[in-house]
Amino acid sequence: MTKRSKGSWRCWFLAVVLAVLPAGAAAVDKPMADPARDPEPMVSIPRTGPLRLTLAGAVIMALENNRALLVEKIEPRIQDTFIDEERAVFDTLATGELTTGRSDAQTPTGEGPRDTSDKENAAVVSLSRLFPAGTTVALEAGTTISDSNLYRDPFSETAVGLSVTQALLRGFGTAVNTVRLRQARLDSQISQHELQGFGEALVAQVEAAYYNLALARRQVDIVKESLRVAEQQLGETEQMIVVGTLAEAELPAVQAEVALQRQALIAAESERESLRLELLRLLNPPGGAFWDREVSLIHPPEVPEVQLAPVTDHVAVALRMRPELQQAHLEIERRELEVVQTKNGLLPRLDLFVSLGKTGFADSFSRSVESIDDRHYTMQAGLEFAYPPANRAAQARHRRARMQERQAEKALANLAQLVEMDVRRAHIEVNRAHRQIAASTATRQFQEEKARVEVEKFRVGRSTNFLVSQAQRDLLSSRIAEVRAVVDYLNALTDLFRLDGSLMARRGLTVAPDRPNPPSLPAEAARN
Repeated sequence: MTKRSKGSWRCWFLAVVLAVLPAGAAAVDKPMADPARDPEPMVSIPRTGPLRLTLAGAVIMALENNRALLVEKIEPRIQDTFIDEERAVFDTLATGELTTGRSDAQTPTGEGPRDTSDKENAAVVSLSRLFPAGTTVALEAGTTISDSNLYRDPFSETAVGLSVTQALLRGFGTAVNTVRLRQARLDSQISQHELQGFGEALVAQVEAAYYNLALARRQVDIVKESLRVAEQQLGETEQMIVVGTLAEAELPAVQAEVALQRQALIAAESERESLRLELLRLLNPPGGAFWDREVSLIHPPEVPEVQLAPVTDHVAVALRMRPELQQAHLEIERRELEVVQTKNGLLPRLDLFVSLGKTGFADSFSRSVESIDDRHYTMQAGLEFAYPPANRAAQARHRRARMQERQAEKALANLAQLVEMDVRRAHIEVNRAHRQIAASTATRQFQEEKARVEVEKFRVGRSTNFLVSQAQRDLLSSRIAEVRAVVDYLNALTDLFRLDGSLMARRGLTVAPDRPNPPSLPAEAARN
């Protein structure tokens, strides 16, 4: 490749740089604001044939179709079922019982034993409900119809009762009785943050796979170009040997160089195919079998114009947005609720109960119901107390809850420190990778000049094929290193944004649990 063609290739890369990471430069907060960019359009993906992908299109496709993400999206919905389960504790419970029975016996009398036959049918219906304050209210109605040969007429009894039980110590108050419900809600929020963290990791994997595939394809092109140069050098050497201007001993060196370049090409093509499969696995494109589909990357990797914010700003964003830290905060709240519940368990059980009832008696069911309206009634009130003297189980649960609460707090402090270290190291890596781009470009330019000089020296008889081959290998390595430096910088940026928890926000994306509709695109991208 000539200098002019290489320069044109770099200029072409530079012309499309603004479209490579449109949201990568978007700010999560004001101190980290990057220059605004036009949104990148997502190309419509056919179900068959080659895939033509932009970076944004690849990310959106993965968020829609990645099978691992589809599995993770179900988890928040599963956790929501525990909320309904805990809310059901305070639902009204309706019960009913219907019985029938008969007994035959002998009853002693003054005239001798007498046979008796008794029949009894009973029906009971009750409604009960537990309220968050620790109050249990139950309403019960029942009737019993008895028929015995000892009596002339059947006998019916109908009763209605209302009972109220209020916990005075253990189980008293909304704060205690809603602990499980609030913990279930916290678990649901934790699962949401887990899903967000998985989405961040998936976006980072897709971007890395996109960049690495572009690097592998560029590496194949570079190796092919080096192989072409080596074969050209072999042809020139054979001609010079034929005309007698070069000794035949120079031939093995250039033949070995051609063989090495062919070997490198095989390895580069294999790596390219492996990375293509990895990208396809992450995308899981529609259309069934997709492993043989070719992938065309519309935007090659290029250095974006991103003004990196100070590391303290990235640390501040990470402490606010990292899903793991959000989960840790919620876990502390969950442990605090456990302490509230176990502390209540240290109290004795002291319940106040009041029961009111009225009963009607008659020879039929309808008359027994009517007789309930008379002035006769029953009423009971009292206290029920229970407390194990040692109460060791409750004390053990409370101690465990307190220790787990302290453990969660210390775990949060440790996690925050690890997050800050990760962000600081990622920030260093971004700066290193950015400086490496200029250094690798300079190295490639010097290696080009070195190889050109060595070839000229060889043509005038002042060098050998071995030195030319060595210079060509050095040039090949420097050209690959130049492209790799760009990809390393892009991957370092992605990794930094993932570690500070802002990657999806910068890309303008969110992950919803088990959502039927695909992630939304910016308006302009959707129109395209």
